[in-house]
Amino acid sequence: MRLQRDRYESPLGTILLVTDAKGTLRALDFSDFESRMQRLLTSHYGEVMLHDRSAPREIVQALDAYFSGDLGAIDSLIVETGGTSFQREVWQALRGIAPGETISYGQLAARVGRPSASRAVGAANGQNPVAIVVPCHRVIGADGSLTGYGGSLPRKRWLLDHESVAVDSPV
Repeated sequence: MRLQRDRYESPLGTILLVTDAKGTLRALDFSDFESRMQRLLTSHYGEVMLHDRSAPREIVQALDAYFSGDLGAIDSLIVETGGTSFQREVWQALRGIAPGETISYGQLAARVGRPSASRAVGAANGQNPVAIVVPCHRVIGADGSLTGYGGSLPRKRWLLDHESVAVDSPV
């Protein structure tokens, strides 16, 4: 699979934007986690060739607006991912979590109709290839604590603070 990669400078550091030939967002990750992003792309699509190319203007504008405080600006971005049908179902449910809202893994499992599958939901959450736009950072521990985030806990805290969400410190 041939995909395009661009670099976007954000308040959280350099973000990698991966799009396909149609300009659809396929991955968004932090540059210091590029090897993880490559692994996710390979697991979802097989062999992937990334070529440097500017991201579509609408993606950049939506991210600019989001980081400037228009938290809903990224909601209309079209995302296409690989993954299993269960993973895609979880990732779609993540997009239903509004800015300023957080839910637990158990609540997310209930939203996808599998209330006893919180661990599987957590695993799918951790395989999300499109950070921020598919807001896996809005999932927290059942006790309200800040839990793992592939982009680092300080970035998760920053994103939740940016979205005005109060969470407890990690235990």
